[in-house]
Order: sequence, then structure tokens, then C-alpha cells
Amino acid sequence: MSDTIPPPRFADKVAIITGSSDRGIGGATAIRMAEEGASLVLVARHTPERLLKKLDRLGTPHVFLELDITVRENVQKIVATAVEQFGRLDILVNNAGVEVSARLVDSSDEEWRQLLDVNLNGCIALSKEALPHLKKPGGVIVNVASALGLAGCVGFSVYSASKAGMIGFTQSLAWEVGGDGIRVVAVAPGLVFTPMATKHIDKLTPAVRAQLEACHPLGVGTAADCASAICFLASQDARWITGVTLPLGYAHQFPLPIMGE
Repeated sequence: MSDTIPPPRFADKVAIITGSSDRGIGGATAIRMAEEGASLVLVARHTPERLLKKLDRLGTPHVFLELDITVRENVQKIVATAVEQFGRLDILVNNAGVEVSARLVDSSDEEWRQLLDVNLNGCIALSKEALPHLKKPGGVIVNVASALGLAGCVGFSVYSASKAGMIGFTQSLAWEVGGDGIRVVAVAPGLVFTPMATKHIDKLTPAVRAQLEACHPLGVGTAADCASAICFLASQDARWITGVTLPLGYAHQFPLPIMGE
């Protein structure tokens, strides 16, 4: 048995992570990748002060861009920054997302179009821009979908459509780029107590909230739980895994037709 300690999983790797907020999945993923040696390009609509300070303490090479990923020029800038600053691109984590909890008839055209632009179109645009620069072989795209992309519920029709679109995009793009040695995978988290999720969970009745929590045999998840799964799929430990969506936190589809009532 060798006593040699293997290098960190993301040593010499460069990752773009969108939706890099202080307390969300993107921020937790950034910290985990930083601890394992990655250099990072972080993107969000608001500056994550605590996250950036922690990365400074860790000594992680990083760049933060306060950008809207629905603007094509911004998408180009994100990828160009990674290549110009670090000379390569290994991982893209499409985590940026918004959530609208409303029946379709009660939502405005602006609301549902914006949701699709961020959650689905932003994912597609960034993936397209990144592909020519991702390492071949070895590049990875990880898309952060949702349990609601696999099963629907009241009040989330457009959100579910956006996440189901990400899942279908993941499956098909994996076939398109597999020949170049690039992998495309996704995670579909169940209930995770992030700021975005909490604002909707707090509106639920105790009975519906209990029903939602009961769908998770291992309990409600954390952003760090999601980050662990994302980092596994992004690492060489998962080098023979592509085109799949990994459900997180639940053993079956959500039986939640009354959620949001």
C-alpha cells in the first residue's frame, strides 16, 4: 500500500459557478471546490461578501462577476474571464436560478419568461459558450435542476418546466459532446433550506409542510449536502458517469398535488 497522499480532487482545475450566493448551493459548492484545490470564477446578481471573504482566507484564486446571465454579452464575459485569468476551463456549474410560486393563471408573462430565461436559457447559453473552452477530454458541466423537474405540484408549473428542460438538456447534450470526452450531468435536489426555498416554505400550512418533509427519508437537506453531490459528479471519481440526473434527498417522486394550496 502506498503512503502517498493523493492531490486534492480539483487541484489545477478551473470552475465557473453561477448563482454563487452566501448561503445557497452555489456558495457551498464554491467553498467545497476551493477546499479541494480549485480556482473559481463566481457569478451572481449580488455580491456574496461572506463567501468572498472566506475564499480570501483560504487563499483560493478567484474572480467574482456581478452579472445577469440572461444577457448574452455577460455570458461571453464569464467564460472569457475564466480563460483569460486562469488559462483553462474544466468545470461549469449551472446553478443560477429563480423561483416563482404561483398558479400559471396568476403569473404575469414577465414573471414566467424571466424564470425560463434564468433557469433554462441561461444554462443553455453558458453551456454553449463554455463548450469550445472546456478541457477535452475531462471537461464537465453540472446542471442544478430540481425534484420539481421530475414531478410537478400546484403553483410551480413554469418552475417545473424550466427544471425539466434542464434535465432533458443534460441527457441530450451528454450524447452530443461525449465523443470529446466532456461529461454533462445534473442533480435534482429535494427540499433544501436555502434562502430562496425558505421564502416559499414559510407560506405553507403546517400540514403541507409536514407532507413535504415526509417525502425525505433522510430528512431535509442542506446546501452542503448538495455541494457534496455536485463535487462528486464534477470530479474524476465520476469519470464514467454522464447524461444522468441524480435525485438528492428523496427515494421517489414528490406526491405533492396540494403543495401551494
